[in-house]
Amino acid sequence: MKKEYNSMLVCAVALSTSIGVNAQEKLIVLNEGNWQSDNGKVSYFENGKIVSNQWFRDVNGYKIGDTPNDIIQVRPDLIAITVNWSNIVQFINAQGKAVAATEDIPNNRRLATDGNYVYVTSYGHECGTINGTKEFEKGFVAKIDANTFKVIDATEVGYEPEGIAYYRGKLFVANSGGYAFQEGHDYETTLSVLDAETLKLERTVDTGQINMCSKMSQSGQYLCLNSPGDYYDIPGATIIIDSDAVLAGLPDDNCFVSLTCSSTYNCTALDGSFYAVGAGYSYNSGDYTFNYVTIDPQKAFDTDGEEGIEEELPGSIVEDIKKMVMPYGIYVNPYTGYIYATDAAGFVEGGTLYQWSPQGKLLGKHGVYINPGHFLALNPKGESGITDPHQDTTDENADIYNLQGIKVSNVNSGEIYIKNGVKYIAY
Repeated sequence: MKKEYNSMLVCAVALSTSIGVNAQEKLIVLNEGNWQSDNGKVSYFENGKIVSNQWFRDVNGYKIGDTPNDIIQVRPDLIAITVNWSNIVQFINAQGKAVAATEDIPNNRRLATDGNYVYVTSYGHECGTINGTKEFEKGFVAKIDANTFKVIDATEVGYEPEGIAYYRGKLFVANSGGYAFQEGHDYETTLSVLDAETLKLERTVDTGQINMCSKMSQSGQYLCLNSPGDYYDIPGATIIIDSDAVLAGLPDDNCFVSLTCSSTYNCTALDGSFYAVGAGYSYNSGDYTFNYVTIDPQKAFDTDGEEGIEEELPGSIVEDIKKMVMPYGIYVNPYTGYIYATDAAGFVEGGTLYQWSPQGKLLGKHGVYINPGHFLALNPKGESGITDPHQDTTDENADIYNLQGIKVSNVNSGEIYIKNGVKYIAY
């Protein structure tokens, strides 16, 4: 797989160097608010300014709910948002208009999609489906039909499942066991692999690393997972999963590499690497420790974690983040390469959205709301200034994916897709 991955890197670099300075930016930011305070808000940022810090309410006339937790684009005009403590999955269109709300998945967390269905992780123990209520001892993954917005099935995984990714018809689910400090079970160390069509559990990979949590970033076959440890004696770590190795049935130890840096907030860059800001906390010392890294997942695998981890981010990003009170998220716009991060400050007042150019030049700071931590860039409809870098034709029958990792059957002229691990523009 090394050759395919390197092709993706070369192509993505060409993409990033061809991005215009004036690329159009359309960004949705979820502000969690304070848990159980019902004060979550949605910010909308466009072309260098905040259009609204209560975008959902402006458009719909009511609040988004309590603790928005994740956001994902299902189709060009359909977006899903988990609203954790309100126990709903809110669906909106690209203009922010509410389309539907699914209310049968309590304590919902993270999202994945294949374009036809939405997959949701939940800490809960029961789920309403079209075939009745299902009950679980541990956590579960629910499957929502993106046309009817009904829950058609749910399957138990591990305790307190967090990050989830869709890849080649399978779902990769990180189990955290995050309630171990208050419930009668241990932290989890496992990754559950489900068949997306049937939701059947096909494999469990034991990483040996506890408490894998937060959003899961995806770069082709590689997944980036964070582990904060136990906040006492077990330090944080980053786990990189090779999904192809998992699906090939290789032994657990050959399916992942564990890195000593943490990746509390991580995202995928245009060159296929992962950007990560680690914020580790110790109850023993009462202190936070931070790291700021770029991870090349292929090189990390090739060297068993000895190489492929650079203690740097583009331009002035590290220097700027170090000036924050409390970093709370990082994101790269997959259409334009512009980079964003947020500062939650003291967690109880409005935070700040930072914007950098693809080269890491600070372009501005913008006031948002409480605990801004989740991002989704909207398609700039061909106005990003990206030119055609390269189109790989090594396998004409290979599956085609959009920039959110969703397999598509039809492509639109002028939009960017991934085929054979390579980004290209359709004509």
